[in-house]
Amino acid sequence: MPPTDPPLDKGLPETGPRLLEDVSLPAAVLHETSLAHNLAWMQRFCDAHGASLAPHGKTSMAPALFRRQLAAGAWAITLATAPQCRAAFAHGVTRLLLANQLVGRANMAIVAELLTAGAECYVLVDSIANVRALGAFFGERGLRLPVLIELGVPGGRCGCRDRDQVMALAEAVAGEAALVLAGVEGYEGMVQAEAGRDPAPAVSAYAGALVATLRALDDAGRLPVARPLVTASGSAWHDLIAEAFRDAGLDERVRRVMRPGCYVTHDHGLYGEAQARLLARRPEFAEGLRPALEVVAQVQSLPEPGLAIVALGRRDVGGDRPPVPLRRYREGGSPTAPLGVDGWRVTRLMDQHAFVALPDGAEDVAVGDVVAFGISHPCLTFDKWRKLCRVSQDLEVLEVLATCF
Repeated sequence: MPPTDPPLDKGLPETGPRLLEDVSLPAAVLHETSLAHNLAWMQRFCDAHGASLAPHGKTSMAPALFRRQLAAGAWAITLATAPQCRAAFAHGVTRLLLANQLVGRANMAIVAELLTAGAECYVLVDSIANVRALGAFFGERGLRLPVLIELGVPGGRCGCRDRDQVMALAEAVAGEAALVLAGVEGYEGMVQAEAGRDPAPAVSAYAGALVATLRALDDAGRLPVARPLVTASGSAWHDLIAEAFRDAGLDERVRRVMRPGCYVTHDHGLYGEAQARLLARRPEFAEGLRPALEVVAQVQSLPEPGLAIVALGRRDVGGDRPPVPLRRYREGGSPTAPLGVDGWRVTRLMDQHAFVALPDGAEDVAVGDVVAFGISHPCLTFDKWRKLCRVSQDLEVLEVLATCF
């Protein structure tokens, strides 16, 4: 239910639970029906492929969503920074996968505190220098830190570039009593195909390279844990990663971990397009994920024919692509009687304003109209909001979710 204390953040219920008249707009909105569908869809997908799900929490940094992901069956929550790990642990997440190198004594101190408090935390390594720094820091504190070797790609981000680097790094980890090598990690989003080529084969090949690397480490006796991990998967290629891991003939003791994050809300842009490609590859999936995150704002001004200024800007939505007008309502109107936005197009975003080009004949637009916008790339919109509204099908606020950015 909406909070009873006076709201101090933007986009919250002020006079009641009704989105179309009681919420201060703009507001970030999560549609419960689509949210529940996505949570169940991805968990079923991972279960069907024999994989564990460790969704990337950096997408939302919303503890209420972490709890629902775990309740749906997630094995862990992935995070990008040590402070994010601390925030998740503070809200009850006890198994954490830090999908980054842990660098800097202050960040190491955060992870040390988490281990001391009982967290299970994995971090990445890709250099001997980092291994030595981690070994010294955690050794001084009598702690043992599980690490995963990151396998990168040429021209990509972090990660070892070849097998020789991987094996040398594994030897360095074995020489540090405070560290234990727990598996191999990668991120297929850095894989590039030749211009004009479908990247899917290269992504599958990269997943195969992760498996081959894990096997090489195991054959060399460098994986002294009961259940080593092999992990990858952002939100665009999860089908290829899951299938490559499933079909690799891995021993059952290997835990295959998927780390998509944006699936929880999906979007109308970047990941909508990625899913269209997935459904083209996998027509047996009758339905995929549904967009659950929208930003809702009001028409502020109609200063000239063919132009609406909507009170929505870069402080409210991610800027990698313009937001997409989806539906429109009269303020205080019925949620079951949306008005048209055919031909509406956002042409420019400022800090707090969106310039919307209107088609010829758009004469029923009024100042105060409520417009729902689809977004592209959930990560870049979530971090604009300290609070989001979870709404029912009839656009009543069911819950206010806090974020921890």
